[in-house]
Amino acid sequence: MPEPRETAIAFARENRDRFLEELKALCAIPSISTSAEYKDEVRRAAEWVADHMRKIGLENVAVMDTPGHPVVYGDWLHASAEAPTVLIYGHYDVQPADPLDLWETPPFEPTVRGERIYARGATDMKGQVMASLNAVEAVLRSGGAPVNVKFFVEGEEEVGSVHLGDYIQANKDKLACTVALNPDTGMLAPDVPTITYALRGLVYFELKVFGPKSDLHSGVFGGVVHNPAQVIAELIAGMHDAEGRVTLPGFYDKVLPLDEAERAELARLPMTEAFYLEKSGAPALWGEKGYSPVERTGARPTLEINGLYSGFIGEGAKTVLPAYAMAKISCRLVPDQDPADVEAQLRAYLEANAPKTVTWELKVFPGPARASLSRIDSPGVQALAKAQETVWGKRPVFKREGGSVPVVGDIQNILGVDVVNTGFALPDDNLHAPNESLHLPTWYNGIDALTHFFFNLG
Repeated sequence: MPEPRETAIAFARENRDRFLEELKALCAIPSISTSAEYKDEVRRAAEWVADHMRKIGLENVAVMDTPGHPVVYGDWLHASAEAPTVLIYGHYDVQPADPLDLWETPPFEPTVRGERIYARGATDMKGQVMASLNAVEAVLRSGGAPVNVKFFVEGEEEVGSVHLGDYIQANKDKLACTVALNPDTGMLAPDVPTITYALRGLVYFELKVFGPKSDLHSGVFGGVVHNPAQVIAELIAGMHDAEGRVTLPGFYDKVLPLDEAERAELARLPMTEAFYLEKSGAPALWGEKGYSPVERTGARPTLEINGLYSGFIGEGAKTVLPAYAMAKISCRLVPDQDPADVEAQLRAYLEANAPKTVTWELKVFPGPARASLSRIDSPGVQALAKAQETVWGKRPVFKREGGSVPVVGDIQNILGVDVVNTGFALPDDNLHAPNESLHLPTWYNGIDALTHFFFNLG
């Protein structure tokens, strides 16, 4: 008689065609969370996920309202008393599909071309949600599920997960677990199994500098009134020194250093200077001295200017001294930086450096996120590493991700458990861009790897 693991893997492989059709059905729902116009479609996607959970045998399934879009919950809690409980996160909302004219096929008419399925949300992250549900279904059909599972799938990730922290706090008992699984990361290549063990945090600001009460004639008032555009340019320029370090007071005080073993592990990644030059198209790289590019993008904090505006920016010439200037600023944070501390540091920098010839205001956007760090030697990470090695036939690489997934920090801080970050998105999947796609062979391997993960953990 086959072992449960063998039965589960066989089930997953025999049902790949059905899994693909179910993914198409979910991707056909335009669950764009950022637009009120699509609120009903977001709800429809939540209901679809809930129905699918019931179909595969999950229990206590509920579409739970929040002040924004709903969270879908479901569980299966019939493993032995000693078995671990895995909490699985996902999101069913997607980015807007604009610009529509750049799509080769309509974004909400999922289309398979070659080895890829093209649709908005295919890789970010409906494909990853379905891979997790597919693997759990395979485990449940094996007759020997070794772990308890809980799912919570949100509808606001693409707008900052602004209500998810409150949801987790209010449902701590419902979400209690041994380990959490976040499949919202990716792989470096189809043949490079990857585990992301760290994610950077984020805090986002809008800085406005005000001068005169209205725009002025630059010939009449230039040289007499301090130009807010010049002031904001000088303030921004001063936020980094010649070594590429951020100059906000105390910015690095809580940054955890990299030890030699971790630097050696990061050096295994195929993300050299040539990689970043090729992917970015920049003429040369820049950044904090003393660190490799892969360390700068994952293990060191940054401050970036995301947008600038002031005065006349239309076609032609207009000799104006602007009344104000504005900059959008984001800071990517690493353990153990606190977004509230960084806000205070930026305010201290502005108070010390902004001249008295202007006034300024600083706005902090909702949803700041703390960085997260998972132990590579934790049982969850090791169970996934073994699963990936089984499927791909090689040891995975371990990487830090430069981006942010706010829920990971919330899970660690509120529920107090390790988070295993995985996913099967690839660098050329065009997530958030036209012609978003998912590489199906990698996705199928991912379903197998998650199936092995549950057995390894149990």
